[in-house]
Amino acid sequence: MRWAVSRLPYFLRKLIAQVIASLAYLPLARLAKLLIRLGKDVSNFPLHHYADMPFVMLQNDALDRFGTRLEQRFSKVDITEMLKSAEFDISTLKFSEVEPFWTFSVKKG
Repeated sequence: MRWAVSRLPYFLRKLIAQVIASLAYLPLARLAKLLIRLGKDVSNFPLHHYADMPFVMLQNDALDRFGTRLEQRFSKVDITEMLKSAEFDISTLKFSEVEPFWTFSVKKG
């Protein structure tokens, strides 16, 4: 699906991302929010980390996921090495300990 969507004109990619966000991301995220309020463990529930995010973020993430041709994944070691070579202050590097785990902060050295 990603292969096909990512090759469409931008306005169609954006429209499809809005549909995906509306029909998949939003219902799952809001169901996770409800389950959290009921005291349930949602750590294995799909898209649970979107529970409190606004719809615009869901749309943006759907567009990022389905509307781009290239997706690269890097390990913490890879990221650390890239930041070192770009002369960031690695002593300030902090990876997220909570979901979403793919975020980090660092200061330029």
